[in-house]
Amino acid sequence: WILVAKYADALPLYRLEGILKRHGGHISRTTMANWIIRLDDVFKPLINLLREQQLDGDYLQADETRLQVLKETGKAAQSDKWMWVIRGGPPDQPVVLYHYDPSRSEEVPLRLLDGFEGVLQTDGYAGYNRVCRENPITRIGCWDHARRKFVEAGKAAPTKKKGTKVSKADVAIGKIRKLYAIEKRIETLPPEEKTRQRQQLAQPVLNDLKAWLEKNSTRVPRDSLTYKAIQYTLNQWDLLTGYCQDGKLHISNVLAENAIRPFAVGRKNWLFADTPRGAKASATVYSLIETAKANGIEPFAYLNHVLQHIGNAKMVEDVEALLPWNTSLNKMQKG
Repeated sequence: WILVAKYADALPLYRLEGILKRHGGHISRTTMANWIIRLDDVFKPLINLLREQQLDGDYLQADETRLQVLKETGKAAQSDKWMWVIRGGPPDQPVVLYHYDPSRSEEVPLRLLDGFEGVLQTDGYAGYNRVCRENPITRIGCWDHARRKFVEAGKAAPTKKKGTKVSKADVAIGKIRKLYAIEKRIETLPPEEKTRQRQQLAQPVLNDLKAWLEKNSTRVPRDSLTYKAIQYTLNQWDLLTGYCQDGKLHISNVLAENAIRPFAVGRKNWLFADTPRGAKASATVYSLIETAKANGIEPFAYLNHVLQHIGNAKMVEDVEALLPWNTSLNKMQKG
């Protein structure tokens, strides 16, 4: 209950302490935090198997977000540390893994993606360049990020008077919207047919958009958000159009962003982690909860099942039985 309340429902431990106290319970937030940290070692064999499973797939999506950890060695309490998330694996057995690291350097993806071969989808952050350059990894981009830059430019533009032309940012958004409309139309098609439809329908839209971007890049002030959005999109063009090559790929990195959103929501409530061990333990629990959700299993039921059985897991096969798709919980839902 404590794990799900904090990591699925975003309730900080001090609130859980108060809730328990109202019902006559006396468990301090420190005790709860220590329980969670101790569980990190208990869950480690399961997390290792999930990582192996994830790396066996050929399509991963990655994202990262800031985290404040107060007692990180060599780092100021107020400095940025990072929670990384990677989502992917076999399509019918998705894995979502969180990883805490005080750094956002290119060394982190090198470590997290060691052994992976396939397609990696990210935003435009350059920290992923090296792992793709030094490994058989094809990188593709995210249209959500490109579109967001034009949305920000449109919001920053002066208020339009009635009868005036739409802004260039709005024009770009309209063109990008056509790409999403195509994805909506073909979302239920098999991958091979998606690939064909994208070549037939999306490629002309992409050609038109690129020509428009190149034409208008010299027609907006260089210090404007619209100019920055245009340059970002042109600089990322090869990555942004990579999704058209395979119907299994997505137009955006939204699945990874959705996976990291529960962490971002929780962070607004509990604000920071006290120690690196606490941050790592949080990453572990988020991984189990979000992987359960990705496989259609209710998080409380899954964690309850794991905690009841992992203490008796002596062999690798015993731990494999606790993977979400191997549990009776999963079979019951499929039935």
